[in-house]
Amino acid sequence: MDSTAIRVVDIVPGTSVDGPGLRTSIYVAGCRHQCPGCHNRQTWDFDYGTLMTVGEIMDVVEENGFNVTLTGGDPLYSVDTIAPLVKALADAGYKIWLYTGYRWEELIDIPRIEAVLPYVEAIVDGPFEMDKRDLSLCFRGSSNQRIIDVQASLSAGKAVIFDY
Repeated sequence: MDSTAIRVVDIVPGTSVDGPGLRTSIYVAGCRHQCPGCHNRQTWDFDYGTLMTVGEIMDVVEENGFNVTLTGGDPLYSVDTIAPLVKALADAGYKIWLYTGYRWEELIDIPRIEAVLPYVEAIVDGPFEMDKRDLSLCFRGSSNQRIIDVQASLSAGKAVIFDY
């Protein structure tokens, strides 16, 4: 198992708010978007949380077998460290969702993003915007955010939106 260390703020098994069905949400440290109204401000600090290896994270995920959501913080600020994790999760059969403050059109240009995207089912993209906050939305906090079908988007060469 990969020994890459990822700074993890929290791992929450059995949540139903970060994607379809029961999921294990992994909150990673570090975010520079710093959205006003963010409900995870403590995750902005890149040094907050506990260093965990991919193997240690996999052990926690495998305790319950739920599909996985990577959130934070913003996992895409740490592409090199989350790439081995998403590969290990996908290889083990988990469906992966990922939350990011980047828009699809921006994130496809992140260096080494190609090491992450092939393993991710959906990305909730865009920063949280307090003036667009909408509690009726499924899996999103504000109406500017989209749920991107990653594999269809890669094939189409543009953002393909999941209808939730």
